[in-house]
Amino acid sequence: MTIYKDSAFINIAKVVGIDKNENHIFIEFINGNTAILLDADQYDLKIGSIIFIDTNSNYIGVAPSELWPDATFCGIVRLKLEDITVIDTGGRWVTVPTASGSYTVGNTVEVKASKGVLRVLSDAPIKLIDLPTVDEGVINNFKIPLSERSKLTFDDFGGLQDVVNRTKQLIEVSLKNKRLLQEIGSTPIKGVLFTGEPGTGKTMLARIIANNTNSAFYEIKGPEIVSKWYGQSEEILRKIFQDAQNEEQAIIFFDEIDSIAGQRDSESHEASRRLVAQLLTLMDGFTPNDNIVVIATSNRPQDIDVALRRPGRFDWEIKFPLPDYDDRVLILQAISRHRKTSGKMPHELIAKKTNGWSAADLKAIWVEAALLAVEEKRGKIIVEDYIGGFERVKHQKLSAI
Repeated sequence: MTIYKDSAFINIAKVVGIDKNENHIFIEFINGNTAILLDADQYDLKIGSIIFIDTNSNYIGVAPSELWPDATFCGIVRLKLEDITVIDTGGRWVTVPTASGSYTVGNTVEVKASKGVLRVLSDAPIKLIDLPTVDEGVINNFKIPLSERSKLTFDDFGGLQDVVNRTKQLIEVSLKNKRLLQEIGSTPIKGVLFTGEPGTGKTMLARIIANNTNSAFYEIKGPEIVSKWYGQSEEILRKIFQDAQNEEQAIIFFDEIDSIAGQRDSESHEASRRLVAQLLTLMDGFTPNDNIVVIATSNRPQDIDVALRRPGRFDWEIKFPLPDYDDRVLILQAISRHRKTSGKMPHELIAKKTNGWSAADLKAIWVEAALLAVEEKRGKIIVEDYIGGFERVKHQKLSAI
């Protein structure tokens, strides 16, 4: 038995439970691991007894209670009775003697197992995992200052003049003439939905209208606002709208809103349903003094929750079609104004060959043309580069079919 004199072969454990029916004793080691002693009736032990155990969990004998460490720990008070207090330590409940100090249910406290609550650390419960704070820094991730925005104008848009005019009517006029609209008794525009195929300029036009009206601009790109923390996505939305209300005029822009505000049904995720409900509440909460317009884009408007399409929300829709021949000429010309070129560019020829192409496809031609020019060590795009850029994009589009 001399093997047990070497402390390396002995563990300290505490009796935490006794099952007389099964004749088991449940013990807990200092590191939190647990074990079971069989044939409990042969040991004269009670709950709270400190014992010696060998490495095979064989009972050796009773140990002095002083050997069991009485370290302090933190937790939340869940129940306070005259004799015991229940402490929640990260989901594990521990009972300690009720101390004479002043504390109550919900307090975060420092505790010692033998003495009970030592002191109150916080009147409120501090969770093991707490939500990160949604502060001004988080909101600034979505708020794009005028000084950091590209200097896009309507001249840069090119084509789709009917779309541009309708956007000005619904958004620009509304933001710049709030007081006059109020005098007339008109209901302000709250939400406008931009719909159309990808690459038709929906996002670009939203940025242009924000620049042209000198509005504060909040850009939310679909899932960027979705947080893994319960309730934080809704809080971020509330903070964005609150910040916008402090601006003289503001545009809140949701890119691909169908990705976060899809139809609510029995199969939709709870987080998605909560986010849609919060957005509905915020849009319904606009006051006559709020000079805010909410713009959203979607190439799948049928997937947006129907409640968001009702009057007073996104009840105005502007459809962005694929550009026709005249529009394509204007788009190609608008892009060329920001490129260094040599010679007369054949915009009409390229426009004829790009039926069904989006504005993004046309812009890609100029990207490829610039690459061709650089490969040849030229500082300007020539006609051959322009045509070559078209051929490269055309090949990519055919390969994708």
